Amino acid sequence: MEEIKKEGVLSPETVEKIKEIALPWKGREDMLIEVLRAVQPLAGNCITEETASVIADCMDIPRARIYGVSTFYAFFSQKTRGIHIIRMCRSAPCHVKGAKAVISAFEEALGIKVGETTEDGLFTLEYCECLGMCDGSPNIMVDDDVITNVSPHQVPNILAKYRIR
Repeated sequence: MEEIKKEGVLSPETVEKIKEIALPWKGREDMLIEVLRAVQPLAGNCITEETASVIADCMDIPRARIYGVSTFYAFFSQKTRGIHIIRMCRSAPCHVKGAKAVISAFEEALGIKVGETTEDGLFTLEYCECLGMCDGSPNIMVDDDVITNVSPHQVPNILAKYRIR
C-alpha cells in the first residue's frame, strides 16, 4: 500500500506492476478474475477506476466489463481496504452459533465497525456470505485463511498472528 499516493493516484511503479500482470493476458477475458485477484493487493486492496483503466488497456477489455466483474464479486472492492481483510460469515448456522459475539469482539479489539478499516491500514472488517464450513460455525476468513469454530476469546490471538505478517 505504500506505493499509492495520498490522493489515491497509482504510482508509476504500481502501474508497471499492473501492466506486467495484465499484458500477458491481452484478449483473454477469461483470465480477468485472476488478473483482478493479482492486481488488487498492489493497489490498496481495491480496484479503482484508474486500476481498471490500466487493466482494460493491457487486456483489451472494455472498462465496463472490468467494472461489472469487480462489483459483482464480493472479494473485490472499489474502495481502499486494509492489508488484511477479516470476513465474518453471516449465514444462519454462524449466526446461531455466536457470530454476533465474535464480530463484536473484533470491533472492540480493532476499534472499528464492520465495513471500516483501522487507522493504520492493517485490517478491514467485513461480512461475507456462507464460507461453506457450516459444521465449524462460526467461521471467519482472514485474507485466504478460513478459521472455524471461532469464539470471542480467540480474537486477540487471531489478530496477533496477522499483525506480524
